[in-house]
Amino acid sequence: MNFTTIRSNRKWLKRTFTQAAACGALLAVPACNIPQLRVAEPGPALPTAFKGETSKDNSAYLGINEFFDDPLLTELLSGALSNSLELKMLNQEVQIARNEIMARRGAYLPFMTGGTGAGLGRASQYTPAGAVEDQLDIVPGQLIPNPVPNYYFGLNFIWQIDIWRELRNARDAAIERYYAALERRNFFVTRLVAEIAEKYYALMALDNRIQILDQTIALQQASQKVAEANKAAARGTELGVQRFLAEVRKNQSEKLIVMQEIIETENRINFLAGRYPQPVQRASPDYVDLKLHKLDVGVPADLLLNRPDIRQAERELAAAGLDVKVARAHFFPRLDLNAGIGYGAFNPRYLFNPEALFYNLVGDLTAPLINKKAIRAEYLTANAAQMEKVYNYQKVVLDAYTEVINRLSKVQNFGKSVEIKKQQLDALRTSVDVASKLFLNARAEYIDVLFAQRDLMDGRMVIIQTKREQLSAIVNTYQALGGGYIWSPSTTGQANPAAMPAPIDDQDIP
Repeated sequence: MNFTTIRSNRKWLKRTFTQAAACGALLAVPACNIPQLRVAEPGPALPTAFKGETSKDNSAYLGINEFFDDPLLTELLSGALSNSLELKMLNQEVQIARNEIMARRGAYLPFMTGGTGAGLGRASQYTPAGAVEDQLDIVPGQLIPNPVPNYYFGLNFIWQIDIWRELRNARDAAIERYYAALERRNFFVTRLVAEIAEKYYALMALDNRIQILDQTIALQQASQKVAEANKAAARGTELGVQRFLAEVRKNQSEKLIVMQEIIETENRINFLAGRYPQPVQRASPDYVDLKLHKLDVGVPADLLLNRPDIRQAERELAAAGLDVKVARAHFFPRLDLNAGIGYGAFNPRYLFNPEALFYNLVGDLTAPLINKKAIRAEYLTANAAQMEKVYNYQKVVLDAYTEVINRLSKVQNFGKSVEIKKQQLDALRTSVDVASKLFLNARAEYIDVLFAQRDLMDGRMVIIQTKREQLSAIVNTYQALGGGYIWSPSTTGQANPAAMPAPIDDQDIP
């Protein structure tokens, strides 16, 4: 190796190192002055018990059919989960989120386009290109035509190299939002189940109110006949007869109002079930003594796993964190590769000649150097959105715990109230029986009978309403614990065929 060669290699190495250093500086400069991320304040610690109450089991793990154990209700819920229009809309939102994953995944893969075309161009002879072309042969013995045709076909490649995981982080954020959409749908299912069950038990309560009104009307009509007999025997007046008649008419009017409420409640259930107005079948048990499945609350930490809205908030928080990484990547250089290959000629008969082959490969490395306000704003906005999701997560957890506490307390207090009111009803029934016998023997005034009957009816109405509130609290506590979107296997070991729309298989994520 002679001295000239050594000196040439040294120059090449020096030029290479200089270029590498320049590229390194280009990579380092944009990373300077990246704003510091703000950190959200920690939320309150989750308590270890629900007002001192915990249990080994948790009702949230019970299937819908197991918890309610009412064939008519579970059949109604099954149909609603198949036909609910709002649930179908949420399923489409899940599909949209799934398609977003496909779009984000395609962004970090090479794009290839193919095409063909033809054109015609004429260069001015008073330009360098036109003057040169006027003197050159396009093939031996043939000058370049003016205008010159151009026929071509080929492939083009565009590829953004994902150096800083910008595109893959965007894909991962889309996956998190897909799961968030699934959890939003699941949370809606729990609320739909709870509302339909609540309205179902409300219908039972209204049926019992109709029965109470019918019994009270019959009792008051019997007392009216006694008042009429007393009047005929000169032991009473028309006043007693009219007061009993007025009470009968009042309760007959109240019955029509309750019947209207039944119609509206049935139609609300029909709307939730995605069907037109029709009668809703329901059981006819002893309403006051109706028992639902025992509530097991587990521990507060179970809410983080069982509540779909908490899982949704968690997924949205994870997506927001990935959005911050995507925004951060915009401070750094971007590498794009562009390539093309194909055939081109001025005449179609030369198009497939080896000499007609053309290709190119270009790499562009670009970086923001000055006026990065838009990038800084995007980064700070992503950070603020992330903090918002942190506080939203804390809020959802706090709300879920408070919801369980309120509803569990309501179950307990209204349950105790029902038992006390049963004792009150026993006393009221006795008072009506005593007053009726005394009135029949002209030893009590009609007003005593009237008030006794009215108090009994009011007491029966109140206990029905209290029982309705208790059942509503049990249903809503089941939902607050995270239950209401799974079905238990049937007694034959087969999955319930009327289960909710199945979630998209995780393995099917594109």
